[in-house]
Amino acid sequence: MDVTESPSDSSERFKLYDELELQEFQDKFVIKSHQSPNHGFWISRVDGNINSLDGDTVSESPTKTSTIYGVVGTIRLVVGTYAIVITSRKEVGSFLGFPVYRLMSMRVLACNEALKFSTPQEKRDEEYFLTLLKIVESMPGLYYSYETDITLNLQRRSKLVEGWMSKPLWKQADPRYVWNKHLMEELIEFKLDRFILPLVQGSFQTAELKPKDLSAKLTLISRRCTRRLGTRMWRRGANFEGDTANFIETEQLLETEDFSFSFLQVRGSVPLLWEQIVDLSYKPHLRVINHEQTPNIVDRHFHDLSQRYGEIIAVDLTDKHGEEGQLSAAYAAEMQNQQNVRYVPFDFHFHCGNSNDGMKILYDQISEDFQKQRYFMIDRKGDILEEQKGIIRANCIDSLDRTNVTQCYMAQKALNLQLQRIGVLTCSECISMFDKENGKFRILWAEQGDEISQEYAGTNALKGDLVRYGKKTLAGLIKDGISAVSRYYLNNFHDGIRQDALDLISGHYTVRRNAPSPFQRNSFEPLSKNVTLQYLPVASVLIIGSLTATSFTLHQAGRNTQQYVSSVICAGITAGIMAIVKANGRQFCSRPRLCGLL
Repeated sequence: MDVTESPSDSSERFKLYDELELQEFQDKFVIKSHQSPNHGFWISRVDGNINSLDGDTVSESPTKTSTIYGVVGTIRLVVGTYAIVITSRKEVGSFLGFPVYRLMSMRVLACNEALKFSTPQEKRDEEYFLTLLKIVESMPGLYYSYETDITLNLQRRSKLVEGWMSKPLWKQADPRYVWNKHLMEELIEFKLDRFILPLVQGSFQTAELKPKDLSAKLTLISRRCTRRLGTRMWRRGANFEGDTANFIETEQLLETEDFSFSFLQVRGSVPLLWEQIVDLSYKPHLRVINHEQTPNIVDRHFHDLSQRYGEIIAVDLTDKHGEEGQLSAAYAAEMQNQQNVRYVPFDFHFHCGNSNDGMKILYDQISEDFQKQRYFMIDRKGDILEEQKGIIRANCIDSLDRTNVTQCYMAQKALNLQLQRIGVLTCSECISMFDKENGKFRILWAEQGDEISQEYAGTNALKGDLVRYGKKTLAGLIKDGISAVSRYYLNNFHDGIRQDALDLISGHYTVRRNAPSPFQRNSFEPLSKNVTLQYLPVASVLIIGSLTATSFTLHQAGRNTQQYVSSVICAGITAGIMAIVKANGRQFCSRPRLCGLL
């Protein structure tokens, strides 16, 4: 089967409506296709029920009409139902010949007229859930296509049975990479196939490369798994099913006139049970959880990877000392029981302190196995010339910064092999010899690293200069410092509520109507949003005030003994307040309220 059809073949495929008309009435929202006005549905603003238009005509005029570009899905909360729609988009490139868009903005449509008849507690709960949906509106890195499924890599697509591409897109998609899978359920139930738009969270970058006389397109697409979706500090390690936090499949596509290549890598948190709970410390305490199920968790994780990708090289980039070292040692101990996985520990910070030159040490260790794994290659007819037989699974602590440097290095090696395969480069040449093309390649990987870091940690990636330039720079150090401070703030004072938003839209937490309030059960009132908002300003004022008083009395201390004693007392009070805040650090941090850590 030819998996590289031209866009002209799209008439034979399943294509979604790409522009919709949203009509707002007092009692309902009507959503219908611009191209086929009789095709659509409406949602009651009273009870949230979905109904097909079925050729119905609406006699009254809408209070407002606007253009939207897709329906993300619907979700039922305590009282109301809410539809999420796409209000703006940006075309960012193409995937195998079909346009790909980045979702730029969303809007939540409230169908909650019944809220006026609700109890005070239900209204408070609904208000908090609505704040979570407002966070969802600004979720970064969401991509989609109206004409083709972007959840499947090229090699998997080549194995699909005849007729697969004629299915609705949501049926074609790999559910583990569909960000809005839970939100689509009601649309699927009502068989609104032409309106069901699978979204992928991750990154999509593309560039034109012209080494020598070749004209080629390089595409980098990263797909975030939704099975353990979350934020940096509140989703660590694995769950009991073996799904890991921040698990991402990254595909590097090289397309020329005659051939298409695909090279896959994956990243994910260390597949053990472990946590690192924020407590106002810059580096919170890391704890490995000893559990009798740990060997089964590791088995499940690597069995799943082996089934999908073949042979696995597990590259562990964590430090080999301190608490990271303890986690790495626990990981290494479990990997001794994995007969079909090659575990490779590599202390990134030790070998690559100021440049990525030390990556050669890692590559030399795995080069033989890496080259045996190969890459996927097809010709213009769709005939398979080469298959990728395995994959590198990389991790550091966050599986962001060190991991991105490592994956970029391996991707460059794969690109060299592919260009050598078709005779563009000789066996002694590599893409780094072409400054302009190598620069484009590095920028692609750096921007991808920034984007997936934004989704997990809330900031751009650290060590971005190692990806862009192969060495540390002063500007890079300054950016890393700013990002590190931003991560500290977000992790401690923002990510708890963001984790709740992700648990809600992913279905990890399900709102049950007529059930006890989850916030009363957790001794938490939604209107306060977070205990942080109540106590953090108080703690900050006390600390800053004490420090100011101490500084002032120290300045005056040389004048007399009384001022000196005052300085000592103020310093003691300041130290005491700081100790109290530190001892109760977890109480001052933003914490998720809906789900546990596992």
